[in-house]
Amino acid sequence: MPGGRLTQQERQQISLGLADGLAYAEIARRLERPTSTITREVMRNGGPTSYRADLAHRATEHRAHRRKQAAPREPARASGRDDEAVREYEEMFTTLLMQQGLPKMTARVLTCLLTSEAGSVTASELVRRLDVSPASVSKSIAFLDDQGLIRRERETRRRERYRVDDDVWYRSTVASARGTAQLAEVARQGVGVLGRDTAAAARLENIARYSEFMSESMLRAADQVRDILHTKPEADEDAAGPAD
Repeated sequence: MPGGRLTQQERQQISLGLADGLAYAEIARRLERPTSTITREVMRNGGPTSYRADLAHRATEHRAHRRKQAAPREPARASGRDDEAVREYEEMFTTLLMQQGLPKMTARVLTCLLTSEAGSVTASELVRRLDVSPASVSKSIAFLDDQGLIRRERETRRRERYRVDDDVWYRSTVASARGTAQLAEVARQGVGVLGRDTAAAARLENIARYSEFMSESMLRAADQVRDILHTKPEADEDAAGPAD
């Protein structure tokens, strides 16, 4: 099985495989590469719909050049994690978040938070780690806070710490459900404005009904999952104690 970095010819084969609708596993089998290698390659270079072999090859060379030039971003990890593998994973996760609709800088900030050992960082730590301006970090933090994806903690009078916790996806789902409910409300207002017997009103009524159902379902599912995930298993007294 070949090792090392992907060649430009292999990237061309990946591009052709994606165009033919092949699964990552099938592309990997044809190239005799691990499926994870193909997944990372595609996700960090635009995803399956935007992947371009030449652009991916140049981007990889550029990243490799920057890593040789740059000083280590963080001290060596006591956990023994492979820094190169961690960086590749962060790039893949950032690309995935971008495909879900997050702006690039916001996706980078959220990935940084999710992969940090402490699950929290300050603005200055984000600036150093991502090598970006304080203004870029501030804008991304404001967006994530508005979406309920982070929690702010005041450390000192002038410094905040930003944290992700076990409730991060719950809060995000609730915020999304509320936005969907607002869509239903506005659509239903349009029914009255346009007249109930019109085709446009019927269209908006369908949007309102769908959005209401989705909002209620999302909130119900989020509460159920939160209860399950946050319920700590109790000790089995029957198993621990003597048999009756």
